[in-house]
Amino acid sequence: MARILITGSNSGFGRLAALTLARSGHEVIATMRNPAHADALLAEADGLWVEVRTLDVCDSASVDAALHDATTIDVVVNNAGFEVQSAVEQLTDEILRHQLDTNVVGPMRCIRAVMPAWRERGSGVIVNVSSIAGRVGSPYAGAYSASKFALEGLTESLHFEVSTAGIRVHLIEPGSFATGFQEKIVRPDDWSGSIHEARANRFRDARSALHDPNAPEPDPQEVAAAIVRAATDPTMPFRTLVGSDAQLIDGVKASMSFEDFEVTMRTTLDWHD
Repeated sequence: MARILITGSNSGFGRLAALTLARSGHEVIATMRNPAHADALLAEADGLWVEVRTLDVCDSASVDAALHDATTIDVVVNNAGFEVQSAVEQLTDEILRHQLDTNVVGPMRCIRAVMPAWRERGSGVIVNVSSIAGRVGSPYAGAYSASKFALEGLTESLHFEVSTAGIRVHLIEPGSFATGFQEKIVRPDDWSGSIHEARANRFRDARSALHDPNAPEPDPQEVAAAIVRAATDPTMPFRTLVGSDAQLIDGVKASMSFEDFEVTMRTTLDWHD
């Protein structure tokens, strides 16, 4: 049995992972910015070991307070995050800073809060939830991809720095899953009605070609299962792509030059505008 803290646990992958871990007998500390949003989680977790804590990854004091008992925590899952949809030229300093502060500096704050105690103890596990967007940039996701590319580099460096201290580090890289994450996307004020919005919509429709219409919709529980395995299984690889679309895109990009990858993806998606 492990004691596992998860950020962004009120919905999506974080909520599913919290429930899956608790049902497996682990002690789960489910954190979120507003604990008033924990009702659905707690209702499903009735009778299980789930503690809800307030944690805003953008607030160092909040992080330190939530992780004050780092010596008793075995695993931290950095799942909290959001996505900005915008053309790169539309990005304001404020929006970009908020994207990076949440998706990159936020996990770093949580890592920094536990690392001294874990080094002294000689054990611990960090699971950072990234995205296929951390492997491949796509149109109108520049800020989000920048944050996930940065998280990937940060996580690789962390692995090399702490592996000799008995601390495991893992990356989970989901593709597209229906979790409600898309409903929380942030866009710049001049997005609506712009040429960028129209082109992004065409790209979204084109990308649906990557999904077999006869196949079932991707199940977000697959991502929760990967998080659970990374948190509890020492044989889990450092990097895990989840979802057939993520595996396809990453595999194609890795097999050829960027120029050939662009041609291949434009042809596959029939996206030439």
